[in-house]
Amino acid sequence: MRMPKKWLGEERRNKIHTMLKAAGSPLTGTQLADRMNVSRQVIVQDISLLKAREIPVMATSQGYVLVDREPGSPNHRVVACCHKPDQTKDELFLLVDHGITVKDVTVEHPVYGDLTASIMVSNRVEAEKFVAKIEANNASYLSELTDGVHLHTLEAPSPELLEEAIEALAKEGFLLNE
Repeated sequence: MRMPKKWLGEERRNKIHTMLKAAGSPLTGTQLADRMNVSRQVIVQDISLLKAREIPVMATSQGYVLVDREPGSPNHRVVACCHKPDQTKDELFLLVDHGITVKDVTVEHPVYGDLTASIMVSNRVEAEKFVAKIEANNASYLSELTDGVHLHTLEAPSPELLEEAIEALAKEGFLLNE
């Protein structure tokens, strides 16, 4: 018996995108994992990377779907990140120091689908207050639900500043590896 093809990296993500476009109903992570011959966790990370490329994938309680959405401006980007909770302040400081506004954080919950929370920090004082509020309330970061994997919607005064900030995230190891 021949083993099914194991799709790799970008080819797999492109195939997932094509499958979602063609689907008449939501596709579950398990369905996609079976078709791609990878684990569901690989699919979750692939979906995060597709979202970071601004492909409008939404996780619902029934599975993944593509949604209609206006294309983003060149000063706006969704990035897929991964880090430990104690690195959150460093991540936020890095971004705001590059002139970035961190608008929100999104994680994919296995039952509820996409969970998004507003952050709206543009400077160190706001970032510090955000982290302090989490700590004062003994709250958890959403990314703790997903082993550190999360998305941020970023906004910058210029595309150049946005690119510099994303390069800095990569250099510090905060971007989700492809």
